[in-house]
Amino acid sequence: MNNRVVVTGMGVITPIGNSVPDFWKNLMAGKSGAASITGFDTSNHATHFACEIRDFDIKEYLHPREAKRMDPFCQYAMAAAAQALEQANVNEDSCDKDRVGVIVGSGIGGIHIFAAQCYEVFEHGPRRISPFFIPTMISDIAAGQISMKHQLRGPNYATTSACATGSHAIGAAMRHLQFGDADVMLAGGSEGAITEIGLGGFNAMRALSTRNDEPERASRPFDLDRDGFVMGEGSGMLVLETLEHARNRGAEIICELSGLGISADAHHITAPAPGGEGAVRAMRAALKTAGLNTEDIDYVNAHGTSTPFNDKTETEALKTVFGEHARKLSISSTKSMTGHLLGAAGAAESIVCALAIQNETVPPTINYTTPDPECDLDVTPNEPKSRKIGAALNNAFGFGGHNACLIFTSFDE
Repeated sequence: MNNRVVVTGMGVITPIGNSVPDFWKNLMAGKSGAASITGFDTSNHATHFACEIRDFDIKEYLHPREAKRMDPFCQYAMAAAAQALEQANVNEDSCDKDRVGVIVGSGIGGIHIFAAQCYEVFEHGPRRISPFFIPTMISDIAAGQISMKHQLRGPNYATTSACATGSHAIGAAMRHLQFGDADVMLAGGSEGAITEIGLGGFNAMRALSTRNDEPERASRPFDLDRDGFVMGEGSGMLVLETLEHARNRGAEIICELSGLGISADAHHITAPAPGGEGAVRAMRAALKTAGLNTEDIDYVNAHGTSTPFNDKTETEALKTVFGEHARKLSISSTKSMTGHLLGAAGAAESIVCALAIQNETVPPTINYTTPDPECDLDVTPNEPKSRKIGAALNNAFGFGGHNACLIFTSFDE
């Protein structure tokens, strides 16, 4: 079987908006979510800022007793899932819930509860460990909690592939739908890793920006003066379903998920392969599965982390894949506004692609002030651009050499 797969619902919790309309509005305004960290004392850290979730009230989605037994990454997932399912009108009347699945990944999982329980065992011994520690920490618990909350009994599991996690979850859901394992899949990623150990760990790798005097300008993908990424947190969720199922129940179709390409660099634990060789293979595979030529792609939501190596290597990879057409692409990195949502990045940025197609507008790459000769493609600097977008490519590359590329297209009967 090779069922066509469409998007019928979306939900987000992000540093620049806790609903899809607010998220899009702030992307169009070029709003940065970066600010001084409020969750803990950063005075001993090299970086003092991040893109935290703000003005989020989990009580809008869950009873406080339920929420108390969930790590923040799981809370964000529950909220984004509720939004997506509501938009898609997934319920007992419209869907057979035995055939509605959930694939939700997290790159890091419940690091808040993990850190808190480490303090407990070090200070007071193992008898103080919470009985909820393990089921709150594990990365697959978001998918499990969503399925229990909404009684979704189809395929259910998590993906974990660092910063490619969310895209791998969406790709896996696409395959289940194509092969007839389910009629509807909720897929995405969630992350809540802005903790002392999370921040400290990335600082130890020298991966983060240390532009502490102007955090809102710190995430500057493709800019010559970029000095590292900015941590973000949040969740992105998409409801995917077979075209036949969507038509039969009269669902509103946002766009089509047409292409998937996955590969491994097999090169280094953190550095991309020279020339973006692994990314090149993933992009080409996505084009092949979508049945598209390079000239059919209008917009690329780049991985664009704002690190020196990634942005240069991704530019090289895009030139290799697209040749002369690379100069005609509109490219942007919305991490310039949201920060890097880690395991949720690919999912949130897939939603950006869907919205760009729907609104015929390319979001900007903000904080672009000094061109880098090695990153010389059109990165949509600082202002959104009106453009008809028939096909959008979303790139996601993770530590460990994990590459996942998705292609979304405008829906055509």
